[in-house]
Amino acid sequence: MNFINTLKDIWKIEELKEKLLLTLGLIAVYRFMAAVPLPGIDPTQLTALKDSTSDGLLGLLNAFTGGAFARASVMALGIMPYISASIVVQLMGIAVPYLQKLQKDGESGRKKITQITRWLTIAITLFQAPTYIGVIQNQMGLPAEAFLVTGATFWVSSIILLSAGTIFAMWLGERITDKGVGNGISLLITVGIIANFPAAFIQELVAKQTAGAGGIMMILIELIVWFVVILLTVLLVTAVRKVAVQYARRTAVTNIKDVDGARQYIPLKLNAAGVMPIIFAQAIMFLPIALGQKYPALNSLTDINGLWYNVIFALLIIVFSYFYTAITIPTNKMAEDLKRSNGFVPGYKPGEETANFLDSVLSKITLPGSIFLAALSILPAIIVKFGVTQNWAMFYGGTSLIIMVGVAIDTIQQINSYLLNSRYDGLMKTGNSNRKSLK
Repeated sequence: MNFINTLKDIWKIEELKEKLLLTLGLIAVYRFMAAVPLPGIDPTQLTALKDSTSDGLLGLLNAFTGGAFARASVMALGIMPYISASIVVQLMGIAVPYLQKLQKDGESGRKKITQITRWLTIAITLFQAPTYIGVIQNQMGLPAEAFLVTGATFWVSSIILLSAGTIFAMWLGERITDKGVGNGISLLITVGIIANFPAAFIQELVAKQTAGAGGIMMILIELIVWFVVILLTVLLVTAVRKVAVQYARRTAVTNIKDVDGARQYIPLKLNAAGVMPIIFAQAIMFLPIALGQKYPALNSLTDINGLWYNVIFALLIIVFSYFYTAITIPTNKMAEDLKRSNGFVPGYKPGEETANFLDSVLSKITLPGSIFLAALSILPAIIVKFGVTQNWAMFYGGTSLIIMVGVAIDTIQQINSYLLNSRYDGLMKTGNSNRKSLK
């Protein structure tokens, strides 16, 4: 009943309703474009491409694009070039003085970094587009009749359309972020992943109806396990270590909670790196897969469900968790901000001693967080060993589940903020204006 009342409240807030409708509309446009094939390709002849992208790393990439990769769609590259560009710019911000200066310039610097990311996205797309065309032509086993047009005409038009598709997806994501609800880029990825859910579940349901597969009872057990994994993922995403802070006077400090009537604290997240360690690790694991075609000794590392692949994958995730946390959580800057605002951590001197303490706490909580993240990432490979189909196992962990949970939590929090702000404004006017503000 409370859920229904909340939906009614959302619908009564005009601004929030418009943002939600805009968000849903732009997502619908993105999903429609993902179904539009490249000119010159017969969509009825893509069976081999769909089979090649049904599992493995290509299957993961196909999931992120909502199936557009396997459809040879104009959105086949999806938003992934933008994600790659964002990661590159973020890492370059550590070593490039110009980008470091922009990061300190506030809103104007953020706009310039966004523009640099856009141009880099175009450059990456212009590299990935011909690579994608070459792969589907030469390595996916597509019949010659699948290509209605060949030669330079097909290549040039396809590169232009694939690049335009990525730019359009980037524009849609930015519009959702600016005018809608939630992080637009993350929402587009999440919607692409969720689009594969019905087909994956039906495939698993059909597989369990065969003799000796367990039937409906096994499906119920799998769903219970899935919900438990989701709950654990929520804990991983939301868990924080609260470091108490005291002030000689009240002030606002970046990254520090300061709420009337509540104890002030610095929230250090258990998994501060998010999904980035998984993305980095998967990028590294592409290397043995590529080398495995030339060096048979590396074949054991090409099976994403194999033992050695997942052992190395998990270790890389732990290493990258420490690396990414270290470059994104500036404990020195946090300590300096505290010192300038007359704040301190009880028992530690402001400045370097506080920075060392925060760094120590962050290192200690990163270890269990990274191990938990690594375990969650290799869980699909373990689930497959129990007879679960590859597509359904993908929803039991890894990047897909963490992204879905993280985006869902972020979007819900934004909607709750609108609801709380609406009621707060109403209470400031009159005692009964809460009801009026929701009409």
